[in-house]
Amino acid sequence: MSKPPTLTLPACADAYRLPTERGDFAVHDARPAGVPRGTALLVPGFTGSKEDFIGVLEPLATAGYRVVAVDGRGQHESSGPRDESAYARGELALDLLAQAAALGGGVHLLGHSFGGIVARAAVLTDASPFRSLTLMSNGKGAISPTQQVRTRRLIQALAVLDMDAVWQEMRKEDAENAADEDTPTALAEFLYSRWMKTTPEQLMAVGRQLTTEPDRTAELARVRLPKHVLSGALDYAWPVPEIDAMAKELSAHRTVVPGAGHSPAAERPAVTAEALALFWELAG
Repeated sequence: MSKPPTLTLPACADAYRLPTERGDFAVHDARPAGVPRGTALLVPGFTGSKEDFIGVLEPLATAGYRVVAVDGRGQHESSGPRDESAYARGELALDLLAQAAALGGGVHLLGHSFGGIVARAAVLTDASPFRSLTLMSNGKGAISPTQQVRTRRLIQALAVLDMDAVWQEMRKEDAENAADEDTPTALAEFLYSRWMKTTPEQLMAVGRQLTTEPDRTAELARVRLPKHVLSGALDYAWPVPEIDAMAKELSAHRTVVPGAGHSPAAERPAVTAEALALFWELAG
C-alpha cells in the first residue's frame, strides 16, 4: 500500500472526472505552463489510487509533460459494480484504452505494480494509442510466494468480513503499511477513507489476478514500443533480480531508484520524476 508524501495537489493540477466511452474516471491532471511535450497516463496498483502519484505531478509538469493519474474502476473515487467479472484483466485493459483515447492518444503509459499488469494487457490488446510503456515495480507474472499467501488471506477475509473489519485486521498484522502510530493523522484518515471507498469485489478480483498472472514477457517483447522498467532498490512484491531479468528480455530502459522500495513515486518522487522525464524524452 503506497503512502503519498502529501495529500495537497500542486497548483498545476486539477481533480475532476474524465469522461470516456467506458464511463467516468476520477483523475488528477497536471499541466505544464506551455505546450506539453507529451501526455502521460499513470495507473496505480493494488489498494492504491491516483494520490500515489501526487509527488511526481509537479516535477513532471515542470519538465513539460501533461500528467494524468487515474483511479481505476472500483478504486477509491472511481465507482465500480459489485461484480468480480467487471474487474477481469481484459476489462481493465479496455478501460485504459478508453482513457488513452479520451486524452487524445499518443500517451506515455505507466503502470505501477498491478497497474503494470493492466498496462501490459492494454498494450498487448492495442499498442497504437501509446508512445511508450513504463512498468514500475512490476515483475514477469504472479507476485512472490510470500505475498501470494498474504493476498489469499486478504481475499478470504474480504469474502466474510466488512471493509472496516478487514482494515482493522490489516492494521494488526501490517500496521506499517496500513497506518501505524507514526503515520500523520491526515494521512491515516486518507488511507482508511481510500480503503473504505474501494469496491471489495475489485480488491478480490485483483488479488486473485496477482496470485495467478502468467508470464507474458515474450509477448510484450514483440510489441514495437519504447519500454522502461523502473523499480526501487528493494521490492517485496517481485524480487528485484526478476525485475532486472524482465527488463533484459524486453530490451527495456532500466532505472533503479536508490532508497526506494515498492512505491518509488511516493517514496522518492523527485528522483522518479527525473527518470521518467528522461525516458519520455528518449522515447520521443
